[in-house]
Amino acid sequence: MKFKQIRYRLFYTLRTRYRKKIGFSYAYEKDVSLSQKINFQKSIPAYPSYDKNSQQDSFTFLNLTHTFDKDIDWNYAELGKLWTYNLTYFEFLLQDEIGVDDGLRLIFDFIENISLVKDGLEPFPIALRGMNWIKFLTLHDISNSQIDKSLYAQYYILMDNLEYHLLGNHLLENGFSLLFGGYYFNDEHLYNKAKEILIQELQEQILEDGAHFELTPMYHQIMLYRVLDCINLMRSNDNFNDANLLGILEEKAASMLGWLKEMTYKNGSIPHINDSTDGIAPVSSALFAYANRLGITTAVKKLSDSGYRKYVTPRYEFLIDIGNIGPDYIPGHAHSDTFSFELHVDGIPIVKDTGISTYEANERRALERSTKAHNTVMIDEFEQSEVWSSFRVARRAYIISKEENSNKLRATHDGYKRQGILHTRSVLHDKNRIVLTDTLQYKKKSFENAIAYIHFSPDISVKKEKNQIYAQNTIFLFKGLKKLELVDITIAEGYNRLRKTKMAKVYFDETLSTFVDIVEL
Repeated sequence: MKFKQIRYRLFYTLRTRYRKKIGFSYAYEKDVSLSQKINFQKSIPAYPSYDKNSQQDSFTFLNLTHTFDKDIDWNYAELGKLWTYNLTYFEFLLQDEIGVDDGLRLIFDFIENISLVKDGLEPFPIALRGMNWIKFLTLHDISNSQIDKSLYAQYYILMDNLEYHLLGNHLLENGFSLLFGGYYFNDEHLYNKAKEILIQELQEQILEDGAHFELTPMYHQIMLYRVLDCINLMRSNDNFNDANLLGILEEKAASMLGWLKEMTYKNGSIPHINDSTDGIAPVSSALFAYANRLGITTAVKKLSDSGYRKYVTPRYEFLIDIGNIGPDYIPGHAHSDTFSFELHVDGIPIVKDTGISTYEANERRALERSTKAHNTVMIDEFEQSEVWSSFRVARRAYIISKEENSNKLRATHDGYKRQGILHTRSVLHDKNRIVLTDTLQYKKKSFENAIAYIHFSPDISVKKEKNQIYAQNTIFLFKGLKKLELVDITIAEGYNRLRKTKMAKVYFDETLSTFVDIVEL
């Protein structure tokens, strides 16, 4: 961790203990004297999560539905903390299917019960809720002093608990929201803190090739969405007339659009690498359309320091990770997936990342972050990077060498150095063939099994014949193997949604060559 993270963890812990002793509590209303009407163009509708046709209040988050028989329990925890978080984000206010009356009723219900709210008063949900309330109120031209007093108080709770102990996308979300609060309440204090956070964090968190530095396509889409919303907000209002901040936002948006364009498959989907899945972030096409409405031009970007490489021919798209797992001080959304790859052929997923189905600290979360859940090599039961708990990483693999040209790359990582082993994966690609070669360098063989894993899409037919696997319009031939197994597994296709599919386990000792041939059906 950075010193700043440690300092704020200690500070917040000690402050909490002290405040508990003296009986401190926040005010849930704050007088508003500087508020003003703001303008905001409609951006991207939220995914439907509130059922307007239900007789009771029914919500669906993370593919799990709960209907409240009577009053809404804003602390409802039976479906996990992330579900509770989503309930208190209030993103449903921005779905097309919700009415103004329902939206206001839900806001007032939350305000009435705010003194009882727990998870929803943590800084992250406050930040998201603040943006969603402001967008809803602005888009429907609603002015209400009770809502404003509550929201203003919540913004000052956020200001008192900024997530410097976490940093990364959490602190960036704090900054985005403070910008909305600053404009909505015409509050220079909120605005100046937003500007400080955004300038510093955007410069650090957006890499040279346009990637968000946590290297998770889903979170990249979310961060890009926020940047575009902030551009929308600043262009539509003249409270602060800050050309410097607006220029930085526009520059980062163009760069992030360029990375997303490179990473998005022809069928419009994103790779499910690290903590990425569908149905959470706005899809790439919606983000490109929103940027176009704002007049933001997509920067031409080549994948570089994010560590991803993508090779595209008329028949296939091949994406591979040859980078480090992300920033050392915030690897919470990283997986043990060095050298993992995905493959689409004729627009159809053939080899997929296993994705994510949960953030709960359980066996499934551990599996989905593990080496064997990715299309790479695992040695015995050792992890390349030691992922643990829900969002922790201990020792991690680093890329120690890399060579590449137009049709070939070769990289080595040191994730197994404690076992006295270095793993090198090379990729040679041409029009209709990809050759992957895995080489283990060691002085003395000290392991039982080295296994290359390949996870297939559940939407294709897969069969094994001798040393080959036939997967739709693709043939995998293995040379240098000891044994080949094709086993049944489940793959995540969204939170709390698993599907059965096939996984290849290819056993070898020192060198394995995998020939991937694209054929006609």
